[in-house]
Amino acid sequence: MSSSEAQDVDVTQVAADILCEFLEVAFHLILYIREVYPAGIFERRKKYNVPVQMSCHPEVNQYILNVLQSIKPLVEKDEIQQVALAILDKDQKPVERFVFEIAPVKEPSLKNDSYLLRLEQSLRAFLLKLNVCDAMLEKNPQDSSFSVLVYTKAAGFVSMEDKQFIQDFPWMEADQRTYTMPDAKMVPLKTMSSDLIKMQLYVEESAQKVP
Repeated sequence: MSSSEAQDVDVTQVAADILCEFLEVAFHLILYIREVYPAGIFERRKKYNVPVQMSCHPEVNQYILNVLQSIKPLVEKDEIQQVALAILDKDQKPVERFVFEIAPVKEPSLKNDSYLLRLEQSLRAFLLKLNVCDAMLEKNPQDSSFSVLVYTKAAGFVSMEDKQFIQDFPWMEADQRTYTMPDAKMVPLKTMSSDLIKMQLYVEESAQKVP
């Protein structure tokens, strides 16, 4: 492997680490803002110099961590298209989906942002937008829960089937009822494009949501 190839591998890993770290914070913040769990299980912290709320519930935290550790190898290989956090009602039907759509970066590089300051600014803007998204959405029903959906390319799906990245944490193909929302409206939240990460975030909200 040449030195330039090694650098490419390093940059790809850096991008995957940053993206998964951001998604972890974003997932916790969504669960807090959309009141999936009581406010008492969250504690206030800071990320990218933005106040955020992070869960203190061990099982919730471990589930999110397992999800992200499982998909990180696929992120590095550009085999992930979307990651969505779906909020479900008591009948396990989706009422909201926060969709993080990830686009490939043709030639990932740190050359123009070696200290990641611009990237951090972009991710900060996502968190700020999440902090105020409540005003654009209807209240969720009581007894809500959540799940994480990952949309992969064909190669990524085969990898997830063939290789269990985390012991005792198998992935399953989603049942259509867990992600289909008739007459859903889309609420765009934020888009970013950098030399490491290209991503857009939007919410799909069911028209049949009943608080």
